[in-house]
Amino acid sequence: MTLAATLADDPPSERNSQPADIAGRLEAASLAQPVDVVARSLLGARIVRDDGEVRRVAMIVETEAYAGPEDRASHARAGRTPRTTVMYGPAGHAYVYLVYGMHHCLNVVCGADGEAAAVLIRAVEPLAGIETMRARRGVAAGPDLRLGAGPARTCQALDIDRALDGVDLLSDGRLWLAAPPGSSDAGAPSRIVSGPRIGVDYAGPGWIDRLWRFGIAGHASLSRPFPQVG
Repeated sequence: MTLAATLADDPPSERNSQPADIAGRLEAASLAQPVDVVARSLLGARIVRDDGEVRRVAMIVETEAYAGPEDRASHARAGRTPRTTVMYGPAGHAYVYLVYGMHHCLNVVCGADGEAAAVLIRAVEPLAGIETMRARRGVAAGPDLRLGAGPARTCQALDIDRALDGVDLLSDGRLWLAAPPGSSDAGAPSRIVSGPRIGVDYAGPGWIDRLWRFGIAGHASLSRPFPQVG
């Protein structure tokens, strides 16, 4: 699927020049589709975090799809609540929640208004602002490629918390989504793998085994390996 994009406004060059591998922002039409389609299409897209001093950029390498109230693994299964209201649309907004009282997770709302579908960003590859990511993670050593290898690590490295819940990822200046270079299928991952979602044992038959976790095959930033098939 082609990730359509529009040109993003460049921030002041004295903070951080725009890396060469960022195209324009994603368009709403790219996200107003079935959640599993969006979860696959976001692989290779960029997350850009600009705190006014440093711009951090990361490539999405792993996602999970969560449908609406019918999905027993989704937060929407309990209906609309103060926490989940943002999930009900419109597409392109961030749904940020806290787990275990300490870890934030970033989701991209997608689908039609009222559908309550969202894609969890499970892992990213750092591209720019890496030293700032390392400082935010508090990790002095280890490979750069593991700085965003998990949903909590991603949010910690990019300084994403509940203060960014509900922001428009298609227009906000603090956090947004950008297409791969060329804004076309030419920039898409060459091979995508899928498997069951992680940590949804409570969801029951039909949901626990649904192959709605997607990743770039063999990427070093995946949160964990995908099951071998065949």
